[in-house]
Amino acid sequence: MHSLFPHRRLADSALLLWLSVFFLIAASALSTSARAEITLKNSHLSAAVAGAASPVVQTPRVRAELVAQVPDGITAGQTFWLGLKIEHQPDWHTYWKNAGDSGLPTELQWQLPAGLTAGAIDWPTPHALRVGPLVNYGYEGMVLLPVPVTVADDFKAPASGMVEVQLNASWLVCRVECIPESGSFQLPIAVQGSTASHGDAFVKAQLAQPRLLKQAGQAQVQPEAQSPGTGNVLRDDRISLRVPGLPASLQGQTLEFYPENGDTFKHAAEAGKDWTQRWDGAVWVAENLPLSDMRGDTPQQLAVVLALSPEKRAAAQDQGQPVAWRSELAVAGQWTPATLATVSPALAAALEANKSAAQPATTAGSSAGNSASLWAALLGGLIGGLILNLMPCVFPVLAIKVLGFAGHGQNRRAQRLGGMTYALGVVLSFMVLGALLLGLRAAGQQLGWGFQLQSPVVVALLAGLFTLLGLNLAGLFEFGRMLPSSWASAQARNPVLDSFLSGVLAVAIASPCTAPFMGASLGFAIDMPPAQALMVFAALGVGMALPYVLASFVPAVLGWLPRPGPWMETFRRAMAFPMFATVIWLVWVLGHQSGMDAAAALLALLLALAALIWALNLSGKSRVALGIAALLLSAVIAYQAVPLITTQAASVQAQAGERWQPWSADKLQALQAAGQPVFVDFTAAWCVTCQVNKRTTLNNAEVLAAFDARKVQLLRADWTRQDPAITQALQALGRSGVPVYALYAPGKSPLVMTELLSKSEVLDALKSL
Repeated sequence: MHSLFPHRRLADSALLLWLSVFFLIAASALSTSARAEITLKNSHLSAAVAGAASPVVQTPRVRAELVAQVPDGITAGQTFWLGLKIEHQPDWHTYWKNAGDSGLPTELQWQLPAGLTAGAIDWPTPHALRVGPLVNYGYEGMVLLPVPVTVADDFKAPASGMVEVQLNASWLVCRVECIPESGSFQLPIAVQGSTASHGDAFVKAQLAQPRLLKQAGQAQVQPEAQSPGTGNVLRDDRISLRVPGLPASLQGQTLEFYPENGDTFKHAAEAGKDWTQRWDGAVWVAENLPLSDMRGDTPQQLAVVLALSPEKRAAAQDQGQPVAWRSELAVAGQWTPATLATVSPALAAALEANKSAAQPATTAGSSAGNSASLWAALLGGLIGGLILNLMPCVFPVLAIKVLGFAGHGQNRRAQRLGGMTYALGVVLSFMVLGALLLGLRAAGQQLGWGFQLQSPVVVALLAGLFTLLGLNLAGLFEFGRMLPSSWASAQARNPVLDSFLSGVLAVAIASPCTAPFMGASLGFAIDMPPAQALMVFAALGVGMALPYVLASFVPAVLGWLPRPGPWMETFRRAMAFPMFATVIWLVWVLGHQSGMDAAAALLALLLALAALIWALNLSGKSRVALGIAALLLSAVIAYQAVPLITTQAASVQAQAGERWQPWSADKLQALQAAGQPVFVDFTAAWCVTCQVNKRTTLNNAEVLAAFDARKVQLLRADWTRQDPAITQALQALGRSGVPVYALYAPGKSPLVMTELLSKSEVLDALKSL
C-alpha cells in the first residue's frame, strides 16, 4: 500500500509537523512585540507603541525611557521624582515648553495610583536651534524631563508592595523634517525599596533648571512716537528689559535669552544686530527687543530665562553650579496687538453654508470611493493569488499536489473532495496569517507580508521542517512507525486531512513571494477595517487555490496523469530534492540575518536531527542507545546554536556594495534635495522573487549601463530582518511586502514598478528622466 500511496506518508509528516510549526510561527511573531518600537506612518502622522507597555520606547530617532528617583522609598507626605529620559539620534531634537518659531513641547499624561499627584515638568534650560530664518528652543543629545510627585498624607501602599506608574507621552522630534511620536510607558516602583539607578541624570537635570530670582524685573514697552529728526512714526513693537538679582559672577558676561511666552518676541532676532544687551551695574539690560508679529494683548507679567552660553554650561554643571536663572518681569506700557487676517461675517456664513451643503455629497463620495477600493483590492488579490502559483517558491507544492491527484486515480469524488479541502486549507491559512499580521500591527508592530520570515527562529524552524519532509520523501523514515497506531489509523480514515494540510503547507511556502497585483492589494488591505482586510486575504487564498479546484472538477485537466503505480514511488523520492533545495535557501537566508556562524550552527543542528530520526527508526537496543546518543548530541548543538541563530548580524545593509548603497530615509531625502534621480530596491534574502529579479534584471549589463548614463543613484533597502523605517517607506508607497521597486525622479512622484521586474520596464522608466 505504501508504494501506491506515498502521498499519505507525506501527509503523516505534515499532520504533526505543520500544526506545531504553524503555532511556533505565530508564537515567534508575537514575541517580536516585546521589542517596544514606535514608528511613524507618514500618511497619518501618528506613532504606535510596539507590544505591551514597558519603561522604554525605541524609535528610529529617539530612545525614551520612564525613570524614577526614589532613593528612600515612597513615604506619605514626601515627594519623589519621575522623569522621561530622551536620548536623541545625532541631528535630531525635541522641544522646550516654548518651542520658539515652530515645534511643539513634549507632553506627559500620568496615570498614578490614589494618593500620588504628579506636578508639572521642571524644564531644563534649552538650547537655541537655528533652522534657516527660524529659531527654536529645545534639546539635543540626552535630556531628562523631571516631574515631582507628591505623596498624600493618607497614602496607603498596595498589598503587593509595588506602585505601578503609567505614562502616555507625546513629542515632536525634528531635524529638518518633523515627526510626531508618542509612547506608553509603565514602571513598577517598590514602595519600601530604593530606586535610584538614574541619580546622576536627575542631578544634572536639577542643575540645568533655571533658578528663580527673588527680585522682580521690569519690561518697558516703547510707546509709539514720532522720530524727532525725520518725523517718522516709531511703532510700539519693541521692548526693553531690566533683570536685577543675578549672581555677581555673571556681571560683564553675555547671556543667552529664552522667553517663556510663546508669541511675544521675535525668536530669530540676533543679539548685537537686532537688539543689544549690556550691564547697568548689577542689572542685566536688554534694549530694543523686537516683538512678534503674532503678539496678542499686553500681559501684566513676562517670564524670561537667562543662561550661560552652551560652552560654559558643562563646566558650571561639573562644579555643581546653576547654569540659568528665571526672572518674572512686570510689564509697563501697552503694545498694539498684531492685526490678524479675518473673514467677513458674510463670507464666513457663506463658507459655512457651502460646507454644510457639501457634507452629504462628500460622505457619499467617500463611501463610493471606499467601495471601489475594496473591489479593486479583492480583484487584485484574486489575480495575485492565481499568479502566485507561478512563483518559484511554490514549486514544491506543485509536486505534492501531483502526488495527491495521482493517488486518487479515477475516483472523481475523492478528487473533488480533495480539491475543496485543499482550497479550505489555503483560504483559512491566508486568513489566519492575515489576522496575525493585522493583530500585530494593531499592537504597534511595523510589519508586512512575509513578516514571519524576518524572524531567524522561524527560518530555523522551517529549515527543520523541510529537512524532515525531505527525509520522509526520500524514504529514510515513515511517520506511521513513529506515531501511535490510533493516530495513524485515524489519519488513514480521514484522507481529506491530507489535502487540507497540503493547503496549509502551500501558504507557508508561498509567503515569501509577492506576485503582480498582490502587492497593491495588500497595501490597500493594511489600511482597511479588519473585516475588509480579511476579505482581501481570503481573495488571495481563493485565487491561489482556484486552479486546483478547477483541476479536481474538470476530468480533462487530469487526463494526462498516468494511473497510480510504481512511478509514484520514484517521483516521491525525486521530490525530496526540492525540499532539500528549500533547506539550502533557508540556511542562506539565516546567514544573511544572523551571520555565517549561525548558518553553520543550523546545518550542524539539522545533521543531528537527521541522525536522531535515523536512530529512532532502528529496532532493538540499537534504537535506544543510538537514539539517546543522537538526542544528547542534538541538545548540545541546540544549546550552542540558539544564541547564534537569535543574534543579529552586524549590518546586512552595509553589504550593499559600491554601486548599490544601503538605503536610509535620510540618504534618500538628501539625494532628492540635490536633484539626483534615485532607484530603490526594497528586497529581502527570504524573498525568492527578489532574488530572481536581482539576477535577471537588476544585474543586467544593459540596465546597469542605463542607470550609469542617467546618473541614477542605486539604493538597496534590505528587509531581511524587521526594520520599521523600511516598513514605513513601503507603506508610503502603498505596499506592505517585498519586492518593491521605486524610481524617484526630481520633481515627480515615485514610480512604483511591477513585482516581476523586466529589463524593458526599467529601461522605459529611465527614458522618462
